[in-house]
Amino acid sequence: MNFDLFAPEPNPNLLPFDGEVEDCGLILDADQAQQYFDYFYRYLAWQQDEVLLYGKYFKTARKIAWYGDQDYHYHYSGMAKQAHLWNPLLLALKQQVEAETGQVFNSCLANLYENGQQAMGWHSDDEASLRSPERETVIASLSLGASRKFRFKHKTQKQTVDLMLHSGQLIVMKGQTQRYWKHMLAKSTRVLAPRINLTFRYFYQDAKRAES
Repeated sequence: MNFDLFAPEPNPNLLPFDGEVEDCGLILDADQAQQYFDYFYRYLAWQQDEVLLYGKYFKTARKIAWYGDQDYHYHYSGMAKQAHLWNPLLLALKQQVEAETGQVFNSCLANLYENGQQAMGWHSDDEASLRSPERETVIASLSLGASRKFRFKHKTQKQTVDLMLHSGQLIVMKGQTQRYWKHMLAKSTRVLAPRINLTFRYFYQDAKRAES
């Protein structure tokens, strides 16, 4: 539940240079956000993410669920992934996000963090499967549930940008953001409630990806 006194104000670009992150503010009211959270927490096909690091398999504490227009396949961190076909309510929410952003998405990677101890380290969403010479990488990220701190860090400069993401809040990463910036979800011992993050993206099935 969000106990913050003031709702986040929309901001056309949170980054000072080398990228564009639009904060759309709250696109869902408190009741809508809670209803979506309750439904997705219960009904999405959650599973622990698996990664291959230094020749060993690990399961992450956070859970993921991937949905799309087709049963897309790709490899990530040495593991094969396959998308589920759209959950009807998730598809309806995707269409709302598309109307809000003016973008088209064909997939959604959902992340479930059960509490503040579950987080995501510094990374960029710069896989070949998300890029095209004709189309910039655009990722729309919708938060549901507990408020969490989200951070950006420039890859070569010392610049950082921090913000709190609240339930129902949408941010859109586009332009050169993935090329020049990393982002992460910070840990917090004070957050005890779960959070769901829905990342809507355009996936290129035929893209070849090489990742260690």
